[in-house]
Amino acid sequence: MGDGDRNEVASQRRGALALLAAAGLELAGAGKAAAETACSPTGPADPPAEDRAIRAVIARMEAAWNRGDFRGYMDGFQNPGVVFVSKGKMQADWQGTLDHYIRDYGQPGARGELHFSDITIEFLAPDAAQLISHYRLDKAVDPQVGINTRLMRKRDGRWVIALNHVSSIEPPKG
Repeated sequence: MGDGDRNEVASQRRGALALLAAAGLELAGAGKAAAETACSPTGPADPPAEDRAIRAVIARMEAAWNRGDFRGYMDGFQNPGVVFVSKGKMQADWQGTLDHYIRDYGQPGARGELHFSDITIEFLAPDAAQLISHYRLDKAVDPQVGINTRLMRKRDGRWVIALNHVSSIEPPKG
């Protein structure tokens, strides 16, 4: 990765962290009632409709992955500015994330079948939500399970993933 790429990733990371910090401060002041309803006082006008819209994005992504359509899967991510963190590494941007998927999962048998479950969504603002879910990638070699933490943003009337953090659970040794 060149210096320009590192600077861009660092800039994206600082922006994402600032947004998450601001959202956290907003939620901290919102009180217990807001936390119990999983929607801050400044959340969307119609939380159930927005919840359904976000879940539809995730369902479309899962279906695209399972048919081998990596570009369709990537439609769920902010383009170009997504920040993607996995295995202790940050991808440079949308294209870097797509290249990662093609490189690591594009070979026959490597893609597996992807499943998201236990999805929880908390609205942080009318155009921001936190999504946490379990994932399972069933494949013959090196199956994966873990948790996704995602910052969803509403851009141009549609929900996209602006920040995606994947935390894999290591399989037991021996």
